[in-house]
Amino acid sequence: MANHKSALKRIRSNETRRLRNRYQHKTTRNAIKKLRELTEKKDAEALYPSVVSMIDRLAKRNIIHANKAANLKSKLAKHVAAL
Repeated sequence: MANHKSALKRIRSNETRRLRNRYQHKTTRNAIKKLRELTEKKDAEALYPSVVSMIDRLAKRNIIHANKAANLKSKLAKHVAAL
């Protein structure tokens, strides 16, 4: 167990961040799945910018790696273009 006040605070803040990161990551993954399941080009083009924004936000906060974000965006763009 932590002996210092600052260490206790760090434990609390780390847990808060972990839960927030987990929620944002899961929400983004669900949005990606939803976009991949779409068959209408119009719907996919409407959803694509918001999904890309979510992916960029995760990459900026180091929740996912920048290269993974780039790969995801590229594959989603290809998917939308192919519809």
